[in-house]
Amino acid sequence: MSRTDVSADTTPFFSDDNEGEGPTDNGVVSPQPEEEESASGVSDRRAKISAHQFFICSYMFLAPLFGYLGDRCNRKSIMCVGIFFWSLVTLASSFIGKEHFWALLLTRGLVGVGEASYSTIAPTIIADLFIKETRTNMLSIFYFAIPVGSGLGYIVGSKVNDVAGDWHWALRVTPGLGLLAVFLLFFVVQEPKRGAIEARPEHTLHRTSWMMDIKALCRNPSFILSTFGFTTVAFVTGSLALWAPAFLFRAGVFTGEKQPCLKVPCDNSDSVIFGIITVVTGILGVASGVQVSKKLRTRTPRADPLVCAAGLLLAAPFLYLSIMFAQASTVATYVFIFLGETFLSMNWAVVADMLLYVVIPTRRSTAEAFQIVLSHLLGDAISPYLIGVVSDSIKKSDSYMWEFRSLQMSLLLCSFVAVGGGAFFLATALFIEQDRHLAENYVPSDDAPIIVPKRGRSTKVPVSSVLI
Repeated sequence: MSRTDVSADTTPFFSDDNEGEGPTDNGVVSPQPEEEESASGVSDRRAKISAHQFFICSYMFLAPLFGYLGDRCNRKSIMCVGIFFWSLVTLASSFIGKEHFWALLLTRGLVGVGEASYSTIAPTIIADLFIKETRTNMLSIFYFAIPVGSGLGYIVGSKVNDVAGDWHWALRVTPGLGLLAVFLLFFVVQEPKRGAIEARPEHTLHRTSWMMDIKALCRNPSFILSTFGFTTVAFVTGSLALWAPAFLFRAGVFTGEKQPCLKVPCDNSDSVIFGIITVVTGILGVASGVQVSKKLRTRTPRADPLVCAAGLLLAAPFLYLSIMFAQASTVATYVFIFLGETFLSMNWAVVADMLLYVVIPTRRSTAEAFQIVLSHLLGDAISPYLIGVVSDSIKKSDSYMWEFRSLQMSLLLCSFVAVGGGAFFLATALFIEQDRHLAENYVPSDDAPIIVPKRGRSTKVPVSSVLI
């Protein structure tokens, strides 16, 4: 029997560093009766998932704080502090050895501080610098960073690890870029006044309490439905980011194109290829989504949610085909992944633009934070774990066949989630006109409390008591 015999149910798919030296005399890789743990006491796969979850949780729970501050304080200063802290903890994490695994998890989790400070506030600054089609174009440039940065992470991380022979060096590249961003933010970017470019100066909008902001957002159907739609995008991208390279590798082993990973370093070509695909599809998807939306706006004011719905509904079948064709053709798999991710990326800038024009300027950072929390809580915070649980529940043995088949079946969930996201955006199209009109013509109600200074402190008073 050959070492790549996919029917051998007793053959393990992966082997730890300290497992058998390779094939036995008859060519079959023998499983170890007891699997020794690494120095950290945690397997590599569990380590990756734990680090991802620590980051997502810190990012998710800090976003509301930065959203609150972003609607009330100097946004440029908040971003500078957040990105500097992110750079610092990223660099610090690169000096932590595997014997201090939980310290590594802690520092990787704290990276969410910088992410939360930037992602909740930066779009609102863009909104206060540009309007209409120009704003949409600037948002598309900003949101190139998500798929492009993710893809470059696969490529740069893999190559730096290969060159340096130490994965720690992969964490020492980005802090320098973060410090450069802080320098440019501090010396180049000017803090714009909220709503001024829309001929709605900030002082005429009357900043309300945080609870009033949340209640108003919950009564905004376009915001809520588009947030749920965006959550499905986060669910799918989170699943693919963690599991797609592993799935592609398992497909190669299943078809006999690759050898099992018996000793590190393993073949990481799938991660590099997937990273390149993510970069290219991110650029194409974001750009095409914005351009299609701009063209369609001349025909219908519901263009934005319809483009988002179309992107997800078109992505679903291509993602399905990429998963099912993995056992037959590697080339076809990559082609379908390319098409699926392109359509999936059409949503990023368009969703952000919708949020900015259905929410008034003094609530936009809070709205960004709300969307981040929900999309991560129900999206990429749980999807990698859920895919793994479903895969483990399906798997009947540790054979090559079942390692591949179980993950293949669990990843099909992404296609159905994408269809659900399309439905959310179609529902958004029913309300988008009225919600945009309400935001553009917002007038504070007479009984809504506003915040005014009183002897150095803030206090809530009815609008009618301060009207002249």
